[in-house]
Amino acid sequence: MLNVAVRAARAAGAIINHAALDLEGVRVAQKRVGDFVTEVDRASEEAIIDTLLAAYPQHGILAEESGAERGAPDADHVWVIDPLDGTTNFIHGFPVYCISIALAVRGRIEQAVVYDPTRNDLFTATRGRGAYMNNRRIRVSNRRHLPECLLATGLPHRAGDDFATPLQLLKELMPRTAGMRRAGAAALDLAYVAAGFVDGFFEKNLKPWDVAAGSLLVTEAGGLMGNFSGGAFDMEAGEFLAANPRIYAQLVPMLTPHSRFASAENAPAARAKGTLKASAPKEEAEEETND
Repeated sequence: MLNVAVRAARAAGAIINHAALDLEGVRVAQKRVGDFVTEVDRASEEAIIDTLLAAYPQHGILAEESGAERGAPDADHVWVIDPLDGTTNFIHGFPVYCISIALAVRGRIEQAVVYDPTRNDLFTATRGRGAYMNNRRIRVSNRRHLPECLLATGLPHRAGDDFATPLQLLKELMPRTAGMRRAGAAALDLAYVAAGFVDGFFEKNLKPWDVAAGSLLVTEAGGLMGNFSGGAFDMEAGEFLAANPRIYAQLVPMLTPHSRFASAENAPAARAKGTLKASAPKEEAEEETND
């Protein structure tokens, strides 16, 4: 199944790379203010779905542009697809975008592919078998202290969005870190957490197709993935935090006040510690307890 997903991602990448040679010829539509879709998104998505359903016609589909129009309804196996994460970057020629494909089996992500066609970087993961970049095993960073860390995030850009919360978070975090990055492609941000290129990532108002594949990359690379208050990962949560275990524990108390899952009964530090015990790889959890 992973090989089929890789084949689908590369087919979509070829479409995107070809279109990138003549961006002025790409037709762009606006789903809403600041939210773009192109003929390339749709062609990429069609190529991915055609490849997946040719191999697995009994599987379901959840895709950004077409939703669940294709595939078997009520299937246990559902492919979660973002055919071009970073469309705004793409139409401006800013070379930070990717294809994200994940397989959820009864709601749990089992296979993941994130493909960056501009750099030909392929990130893959299978549950229980680790995460890889271009066939080399990757791990999250081992940095222990927030001032050493480079963090990635996303920022709202549409009228009516909540600008106050992310700006407040930036105000709190920027003086405490080595730097913040806003690249504009959440799936690639998560792949970079898995590879240790950045030490953590957080963002609100994301959809399942933005995070499905990246979540498995992070956890298979030894990281943690959850919501702002340290709760378990849920594709439908809308808010997401990913980091190596030590930095995750430091970020949870800072993000919890901005989480819709926070409650008076659960102190931020307690939630962070509990999440580590529940979710971290055994050796990481034991080492964290000893620190």
